Amino acid sequence: MKALVAGVGDVLLSDDGFGVEVARRLAGEPLPGGVQVIDFGPHAGRLAAHLLHGCEFLILIDTVERGGDPGTLYVIEADGSHAGRHAAVDGAEKSLNAAVAMFQTLGGDIARVVVVGCEPAEVGAGVGLTAPVARAVDEAVSIVRQLLVETLETPGQTS
Repeated sequence: MKALVAGVGDVLLSDDGFGVEVARRLAGEPLPGGVQVIDFGPHAGRLAAHLLHGCEFLILIDTVERGGDPGTLYVIEADGSHAGRHAAVDGAEKSLNAAVAMFQTLGGDIARVVVVGCEPAEVGAGVGLTAPVARAVDEAVSIVRQLLVETLETPGQTS
């Protein structure tokens, strides 16, 4: 199974850089075989183009505004074949919908799509994460690692 961990967001918009920071941390850690971790920044088009190289499991990391306390983490599972319609999750929605829709238009299919999102405190102009979102980064890294292990090491799955 090929897995892509995609950090998205704009580091110049404070907490919107959450996905980028999680991806940066994960890129420096040992991960299961067949996993790529990429910081796509705010460019959904780059994500869609990368998906054309083949991806069976996509983890998208981004901010998600759902009304919770800043720093709250969400794990949102979507059916990859319908991710463009069913994974609508605010900040991640635009990136995920655009990338997956473009990928599907070209005939691609993703078996599993998961969004790991964090409730932001501030997404205005500014560099650096706010304290509650910065504290959530380590837990998000752990969640992504667990998702990878569960998915890639499930008996009967192909690598």
